[in-house]
Amino acid sequence: MTSKITIKRLVSSQIDFNQQLDQMLAWESVSDQAVNQRVDEIIAAVRASGDSAVVELTNRFDRTQVSSFAELEMSKDRLQTALTRISPEQREALEVAANRVRSYHERQLSHSWQYEEADGTLLGQKVTPMDRVGIYVPGGKAAYPSSVLMNAMPAKVAGVAEIIMVVPTPDGVVNEMVLAAAAIAGVDRVFTIGGAQAVAALAYGTETVPRVDKIVGPGNIYVATAKRAVFGAVGIDMIAGPSEILVICDGKTDPDWVAMDLFSQAEHDEDAQPILIATDSAFIDQVEASIAKLLPTMEREQIITASLLDRAILIEVADLDEAAAISNRIAPEHLELSVEDPIGLAEKIKHAGAIFMGRYTAEALGDYCAGPNHVLPTSGTARFSSPLGVYDFQKRSSLIMFSADGASEMGKVASVLARGEGLTAHARSAEYRIKED
Repeated sequence: MTSKITIKRLVSSQIDFNQQLDQMLAWESVSDQAVNQRVDEIIAAVRASGDSAVVELTNRFDRTQVSSFAELEMSKDRLQTALTRISPEQREALEVAANRVRSYHERQLSHSWQYEEADGTLLGQKVTPMDRVGIYVPGGKAAYPSSVLMNAMPAKVAGVAEIIMVVPTPDGVVNEMVLAAAAIAGVDRVFTIGGAQAVAALAYGTETVPRVDKIVGPGNIYVATAKRAVFGAVGIDMIAGPSEILVICDGKTDPDWVAMDLFSQAEHDEDAQPILIATDSAFIDQVEASIAKLLPTMEREQIITASLLDRAILIEVADLDEAAAISNRIAPEHLELSVEDPIGLAEKIKHAGAIFMGRYTAEALGDYCAGPNHVLPTSGTARFSSPLGVYDFQKRSSLIMFSADGASEMGKVASVLARGEGLTAHARSAEYRIKED
C-alpha cells in the first residue's frame, strides 16, 4: 500500500524560485493578538495570586483536579522511584545519552582569565554560573525525556546552583522517563505545571516556586509567547518555532533513508518543515516514491502528512555549491549533508543550528545521544543564534584594576574623550587620578 501526496517541488533555475521559496519558508513564530492578550492575562493572574492562580490554571488547562500546590511538586524520592519504574534498557539509554551530553558540554566550559600590563594594571574576565535556572519540558502531544537532558546537563556543567524543572501532565498523566531523566541529570526541583502559567511562575516566583534567572526549553505557542513577554525580567534561551530539517543529497543515499530522515522532523507537529535539496530530479522522484511507500507505515501518519502537504519542499539544484548557497539562505535548524564529501561541503555552510555529516549520520542521533545539544535555533535564526550550551548558563564580568601609573596615563585619555562628549563629571573623575608632572 502506498500513500501518494503532492509535495511542493521547486527548481532553482526557475524565474520565480526565490519568491516561491520565501513563501514556503514564511513562519510567524509567535501568534496573534488574541494569544498575546490571553498570555498577558495569565501572567498578571500569576503575579497577583501566585500559587492559587497556578493551581486554578493547571486544573483548567491540563484537566487536573489539584486542591493544593503541594500536589504539583515531585519530591526527589519520587524522581528516584521513576528510575526503578522504567525498564533497564530505558535507564541504560538515558544514562548513556546523559554521559555523552555531559562529556560534550564539558568542553564548552569557560574559565576566568586575567593579565597584567607593564605598569601593574590588571584586566580580565570573571566567569560565574547563574544561581538558579528554570527548564521547560514539553508534555502535551508527546513527552521528551531527551529535552530534560539537553536543558539540564549544560546548566549542571556550568555550575548552576539550582535547577527548577516544569513539565505539564495533562489529565494527570506522568511520564516516568521524564522524571527518571530529571533524576539522572541532577534536577533539584520538579513542578508538574506547564503553559504560560509555568513561565510566569518561574519568571516572577510564587509562594512555592522560586524566581529563576533564566528560562530555557521549548514549548507550544503559549509558552513561546510567555517567554517573549517575561524577557527582561529573566533571561531566555530563544523563541523556538516548529522543527526543521534540510537534507542535501548527491543522489547516492538510499532514498528510503532520506524519506525517513524527513519524516523524523515532520512527525513532531503539523507545522514542522522537511526540505530536500538534490542535484538530480530522478533521485527526487525516488524519494517521493519512498515517501509514498513508507508513509502508511508511520504511527504519526496524519501529522507527517500535514507537514509534508503544507510545509515540505523538494528542491532541484545544479550542483552542491548551489545547494550550500540555498541552505545558507534558509539557515536550517538541522542540516544533513548526505553526500560523498560531507566535510568538504561543511566548509561552505555558514548558517545552521547543527550539521550532520555523512550518509550514516541521521539527525535523530543528534536528538538523543550524539552529545551536542538538540535545543537549536529555528526559523532562520541560525543566521545569528547558536545551539543551547554551557555558555548560556554562565555570566561574564569584566575585571579592571588600574595601578597609580596606569590610572594617570589612561585618565588623560578618558578626560579628552569625556569632555568631547560633554560629560564633565566623567572627565573630572578621571582627572583626579592624574599625577602632577
